[in-house]
Amino acid sequence: MALASGTKLGPYEIQSPLGAGGMGEVYRARDTRLDRTVAVKILPSHLSENLEARQRFDREARTISSVNHPNICTLHDVGHQDGIDYLVMEYLEGETLADRLRKGPLPIEQVLKYGIEICEGLDKAHRNGVVHRDLKPGNIMLTKTGAKLMDFGLAKASVGGSGVNSAVVSGLTATLTAPPGSHPLTAQGSVVGTFQYMAPEQVEGREADPRSDIFALGALLYEMATGKRAFEGKTAASAMAAVLEREPPAISSVQPMTPPALERLVSTCLAKDADERWQTVHDVKLQLRQIVEGGSQVSASGAAAAVAPTRKHPSTLAWAVAAVLGAVAAGALLMVYAGSQKQLPVLTLAINPPEKTHFNLSGDDSGPAVISPDGRYVVFSAAGSTGTQLYLRPLDSASAQPMPGTEGATFPFWSPDSKSIGFFTGSKLKRTDVGSQAPIALCDVSMGRGGSWGQDGTIIAALTFSSSISQIPAGGGTPTLITKLDNAKYTSHRWPYFLPDGKHFLYNAVNHNSPTSPDTGVFFASLDGSENRLLFHTTSSAIYANGYLLSVRDNALVAQPFDPSRGKFTGEERALNENVSLDGGLWRANLSASNVGVLVYASGYASGTQSMTWFDRGGKALGTVGERGGYTELNLSPDEKRVAVTDGNTAAATIWVHDLQSKLKTRLTFGSGVERFPVWSHDGRRVAFTSGQAKQISVIDVGGGVAAQTLLTVPDGSLDMLADWSADGRFLLFNQGIGMNQQVWVLPLFGDRKPFQFGEQNGLITQTGAFSPDGRWVAYQSVENGQLQIFVAPFPWTGAKWQVAAGAFPSWRADGKEIYYYDFTGIGASEVDGSGSAFRVSGSKHLFSVTMRGLSREYSATHDGQRFLAISETEGSSQSLNLVQDWTAELKKK
Repeated sequence: MALASGTKLGPYEIQSPLGAGGMGEVYRARDTRLDRTVAVKILPSHLSENLEARQRFDREARTISSVNHPNICTLHDVGHQDGIDYLVMEYLEGETLADRLRKGPLPIEQVLKYGIEICEGLDKAHRNGVVHRDLKPGNIMLTKTGAKLMDFGLAKASVGGSGVNSAVVSGLTATLTAPPGSHPLTAQGSVVGTFQYMAPEQVEGREADPRSDIFALGALLYEMATGKRAFEGKTAASAMAAVLEREPPAISSVQPMTPPALERLVSTCLAKDADERWQTVHDVKLQLRQIVEGGSQVSASGAAAAVAPTRKHPSTLAWAVAAVLGAVAAGALLMVYAGSQKQLPVLTLAINPPEKTHFNLSGDDSGPAVISPDGRYVVFSAAGSTGTQLYLRPLDSASAQPMPGTEGATFPFWSPDSKSIGFFTGSKLKRTDVGSQAPIALCDVSMGRGGSWGQDGTIIAALTFSSSISQIPAGGGTPTLITKLDNAKYTSHRWPYFLPDGKHFLYNAVNHNSPTSPDTGVFFASLDGSENRLLFHTTSSAIYANGYLLSVRDNALVAQPFDPSRGKFTGEERALNENVSLDGGLWRANLSASNVGVLVYASGYASGTQSMTWFDRGGKALGTVGERGGYTELNLSPDEKRVAVTDGNTAAATIWVHDLQSKLKTRLTFGSGVERFPVWSHDGRRVAFTSGQAKQISVIDVGGGVAAQTLLTVPDGSLDMLADWSADGRFLLFNQGIGMNQQVWVLPLFGDRKPFQFGEQNGLITQTGAFSPDGRWVAYQSVENGQLQIFVAPFPWTGAKWQVAAGAFPSWRADGKEIYYYDFTGIGASEVDGSGSAFRVSGSKHLFSVTMRGLSREYSATHDGQRFLAISETEGSSQSLNLVQDWTAELKKK
C-alpha cells in the first residue's frame, strides 16, 4: 500500500516515501507532537495477514526497544491504525555502508572508526541476549554522529523453518533503503540471513550465536578495507560454497598498507570454526582500539598484534563437578527418553535453583515447574536480584539457564512436541521456542490461570483469574470461550489440561466466595461443548499421565486409573509417597508429568517468600514488619503507626493491619471474595479497597463495629486497582480496564458519585494515579514511546502534562517536593515543584535497589522521605523441587 503525503498514522503525518522492500515500506514523516522528523515503517498490506511476517515485525519492535544505544537506530513508537501496523524510528541522515562501498574502499582510519562503532552497538545487543543474524552493509547507516545498526527483524537466537523467505524478511528496520542492485544474495529457503555475510553454521542451518555476528563483522571489515566482498558468488549455491570452503584473498594483497594487526583480527573473525573466532564483540572492539592507539604503522613483528582468542573449553575440574552433579539424573532420564525397555527403579532426585536465586513456584506471580512431554527439560521460575524469570534446565545438564524475554513470566506450559513454551505476563499470553531470544505475544490476559497446548495447535487457557476457559490458536489470534461460568456456583474456571485425544480436557471450577464449597472440583469437558461434567470434588487441580489422573487430596498425591477418552475412572485411587505441595490460594497442585514416566513436583511450604522490610534512603535494611508472607501491596497510615497490607496466601486475598508499635496484626476485611489494594483515608479512620472479584470499591472503618460499605460496582469485573484517596477526602483514584487497555478513573465521594476518566483520551494507557498533598496534581504512569513513564498532570485534567522519569507506581513526599517511584531495579526519586501554574522537575535519581515484583504499589514512604517500607523478596525458599523417575513402578508394587 502506498501512503499519500498528508496521511496521518496517530500523531505522525506522512511526508514522502523513503524506500520499500518485501517486508517494509518506509516513509519520512513529521511527529506533530514534538515537531521532529521521523521514519515510519509499515507492514505492507500483502503481509498484514501473514502471521510469520507480523510476528517478525512485532519482534523487531521488541528487540530494538530492548537495546537502546547511540550506535543502534532508535525506536520511538509503535502503533496500529486502520489495519496498518507501523514502527516509528529515528530518522537517519546519511548513507548506508552499502552506498559508501560502491565508491570504493574506506580509508583505514574510517575502517577502524566505523568498526569500533559497529562493535559498540553489536556488543550492546549481545549483552541483551540479541543476535542480529543479518549484519551486512545495507543494514548499517553512516551518519554525522557515527555508524548506526539497523534491521533487527531477523534478530533472535535460533533458526528454523520459515514460511517467509529471507529476501522478504531482511528489510525490517532500515529507515532508508539502498538502491536496487546493492543487495547481495538472500536465501530463498529456511536459512535466514544474507549468504555473503553468513557464518558457516548459519549456511548449514545450525543455530546462530554471537560468534555468528562476529563472522559477519569480519566480512564487513574486510569489505570496508578492500572494497571487495570476502565471499563472492553469482548464485546462492556458489556464495554458500565460498563461505563454507574458501578463504578470501589476504587484505594486504588488495591494500598493501593495511596494518598486519587488522589483517590478523579480520582473519580470526572469519574462522570457519566458531570456537576459533573471537568469542565476544567486546574483544574485537578492544583490538580495534589497540590498532588505533598504535597508529597505522604497526610493525609486521606484531608489536601491537592481535592476540588470537583462546578456545573456551571447560576445565577438567568443571566437567568433573558437572558430571558428579548430573550423572545420576542425566543417565537415568536419558535411558527413559531413549525408550529403553529396562525396568528402572523409582528414583527421586532434588533439583536445585540456579546460583544466587530461589524458586518461585507458588502464588499469584509464580512459575511452577513443568516438565516437557519428552522428559528432556524442566522449566520453572526463580527469583534473583533482578526479579523473577523462567529458567530452562535440560536434564542431561547440571545447570539451568535463564530464558530471554520471560521476566515476570507465570504459569508456563509446554507444546506437545517439547519445542515451545507458553506462559503468561501481566498483560499477555506469550509463547517462546527453546533457544529463542524473542517471545511472541498471542493475546491479552489479566492474571491468567493456566494453559495447555493441544496436538492440533490449539491452546486452551484461563485468561483471567475470574473467567471461563478460552481457546486460542498457538500462532495467536482472538480467544473464543469454550466453557461458561455458572455465576451462582462459580467465580472462576482455571488450570485447563488437554487429554491425549486433543478433544477433551480437564479444568477446575472454583468459588472465591466459598473456597471449600462442595461444588469446587475437577471437570471433564470437550472442545465442542458436548461434555462438561464434574468428576470429583477437590481443592486441587488434576493432570493426566501414563493412564492415571493425578491430584492432591488430604495432603497426599493420589493416582487413579482413568480412561481419558470417556472421562471415566477405571480403578481405585492410590496414594503415592511423594509430598506434593498444594497452592491453596490458587487451587493448584504443584505437579507436572511427562509422557515417559518422569514426574516433577514442589514440596514444602507453598508461600511466604516476601517480607515487609524497612529501608533507609540509602538502601540499608533497618528491620522487618511481621513474619514472611505472600504479600502483594501495602500502604502506611497517615500517622505512620500502622500499615495495611494484602495477604495473598489464602484462596481469597484479605487485608490486614499491622500495628508498628505493638507488633500486633488484625484482619481488617472479612468478605467472601478477593480483597486488595488498601488505601487509607487522610484522617486514618477508614481504609478503601477493591472487593467482589474486581467488581467493587468498598470502604471500612478501621475501628470496627461497622460492615464494609460499597462505594462503586463495576459489573464487568474490569476494576483493576485502587490507587489513591485525596487529602480532602473527596476523590478516589482507580484503574479500570482489562490487560493493557487501562485508564485512570476518578470516583467522587459526593454528589451523584458518578466516576469519570482522568487523563488521556487518545487511547494511551494510563495507570496508578497518586494525588499531590495539596490536591492540585496527579502523578500517574503511562506507556509512551514503548516505555513506562511517570507523568504529572493538573487535577482536574486540562490536557497539559509533564514527564518526570521512567518508572511505575508513583507516590509523593508529604511536602509535595519529591515524587518516588519504582524504577525497575528499586526506588527512584525526582525533585519537583508544583507551587506555580507550571509543573517543574529538577532532577531524578536512583535511591537504592531492592528486589520487588513491580506488579503493584509494593512500597510506602514516610512523610520526610527518609525511610521506605517495601515488600521485598527474601533470600532462600521454603520450597524444594523434586524429580521422580518411573513413578508408576511405585503403584505396581502395591
